[in-house]
Amino acid sequence: MAALNLASFAAFAIDKAQAKARRRRIAESTLLWLALLGGSPGAYAGRRAFRHKTRKQPFVRRLHTVAALQVAALGAGAYLLLR
Repeated sequence: MAALNLASFAAFAIDKAQAKARRRRIAESTLLWLALLGGSPGAYAGRRAFRHKTRKQPFVRRLHTVAALQVAALGAGAYLLLR
């Protein structure tokens, strides 16, 4: 899990650097997949640290949806384990 968060954070750093250099960027779908696979905290940290993808509302909504699904899955898993 830590590796996914580090990879997600690094992807935001690389994408921001690529954007500044006007080079080929990391696809938004790749950033979202990293978050979906468990790197949401790293994605949020990367967005904040690099002020990246903060005004892209469709992307922000999708990232929030991914995080909400993960919280729901964790809640469901906890419920099933503790009932």
